[in-house]
Amino acid sequence: MAEVVVKNNNEYKQEIKAGSHSLLADVPKAEGGTELGPSPHELMLAALGACTSMTVKMYANRKGWPVTTVEVLCREEKITDPANESRTIPLITREVKVGGELTDEQVDSLKAIADKCPIHKMLSGNNKIETAIARS
Repeated sequence: MAEVVVKNNNEYKQEIKAGSHSLLADVPKAEGGTELGPSPHELMLAALGACTSMTVKMYANRKGWPVTTVEVLCREEKITDPANESRTIPLITREVKVGGELTDEQVDSLKAIADKCPIHKMLSGNNKIETAIARS
């Protein structure tokens, strides 16, 4: 089980504790933030990119394939919902670059494995989020 604690101490800047790690999240100045950390959307994209890179590298290592580097570029944009043209939906795109002497078949396998990273599954699958709120 993963657990993260997020605490707000001023307008939008958030202190994040994840295990022994600390980081900040914020929103852009144009939205009233101080830009002292990535936005929630950037953190979500970073989670997808990191998970993809780790999944690809772990798979290549298990197969003994000579993958030297993995770089993942993730983007989010709004597109028109094909089912309802009066609204928009997010489109996440991901470009994965792998370094090393690989065959076309190995590259194809790595693309399929990228789609199996746990964060990809979480973002594209059926999820349930339960919220409890209390006074502090």
